[in-house]
Order: sequence, then structure tokens, then C-alpha cells
Amino acid sequence: MQDFTKARTPDTSDELWLVEHSPVYTLGQASKPEHLLNPGNIPVIQTDRGGQVTYHGPGQVMVYILADLKRSGHYIKQMVNEIEESVILTLTGFGVEHACRKDGAPGVYVPMGNTLAKIAALGIKVRNGSTYHGVALNVDMDLKPFDGINPCGYAGLQTVNMVDMGARAQWDDVAQALATQIAGQCGLRLSNG
Repeated sequence: MQDFTKARTPDTSDELWLVEHSPVYTLGQASKPEHLLNPGNIPVIQTDRGGQVTYHGPGQVMVYILADLKRSGHYIKQMVNEIEESVILTLTGFGVEHACRKDGAPGVYVPMGNTLAKIAALGIKVRNGSTYHGVALNVDMDLKPFDGINPCGYAGLQTVNMVDMGARAQWDDVAQALATQIAGQCGLRLSNG
């Protein structure tokens, strides 16, 4: 992804990479060691994306967004908002209602009792006017590894997945729906249409 971004020209099409990772913790540029509580046997990888620590694993849709901000005319904050909106619209399409943003905490949340639980994490890097890294949406995954960290740097932050919220969701269907929303909301120019 870094090599793709480094080699981009103004004519390079935008790309969305849809990935389901093996278990891994990733540390963003703002990560603090105290937020990695007990990683156990799960690998820990330092990345150059924004944000803190998160977990990726089977049952989670990871969309890497390789986009030319200059061409789209968007600022990064605008794109982050559009990515969050894409997740909210995808969740609504699968019957997960009341998904929302949380001031000062990028990502998407859903009500769980008297609190908000995080269902999607977001971390972007911009280099030479182009984005990489992206958004991770919890579809149907084991959430226990989140207990080994302070997700996104927040002690006690609850995480949840779509299936736990009552969605009948398959990974492939969610991945395609989310990619379609992101491409449309962010005005991406993809090579396949």
C-alpha cells in the first residue's frame, strides 16, 4: 500500500482493497505503550496510520482506501466524515439502526445500554495528497482480543459486531456494500467502474 501510494501519478485510479486479516494488533502513530495491556500470542505491528491501537481479525471487513485527495477535491477531515457516513449507511442497510459518530473519537458507534460501543475503527494516512490505510468494520468476529488493549486508546471502550446487533450479515456481502458506499460517498475514481 505504501509502494502503491508512492508510485501514484495523477492518472492512477483509486483503489479499495477488501481484506480479512489474521489476528493482529496494529499500533497507529499516536499509540501509547500503556494501551497495549495483554497481547498474548497475537502479533503486534507498528504502522504509519493515524490513531492508536486496534485489533484486526477474522470476521472483520478491512477496507484499505487508496485515493487521490487532490483529484477528489476533498480534505482529509471531509473524507473521514464520508467514510464514517459510508459505514453508517452500510449498517442501516443490514438493519443495524442508530449507528453514529462520537465527537473527538473517529469511527462509528452503536448504542449499547447507557453507552456507545465501537463497531468500526478508522485510521488514515495521507502522503503526497493520497490516502492509504482505512476502516475496519466488525461483522461477525471474536471480540475477546479487544480485551488485550484499550481500543483506540480508550480504557473500557466496548466493542461490538454487526451480528451481535441482530444483523444477518455475511463477510462478502458487507465488504461489497461498504466498498460501494465508500466509492460513492468519497467520489472515488475506480478502474472497474
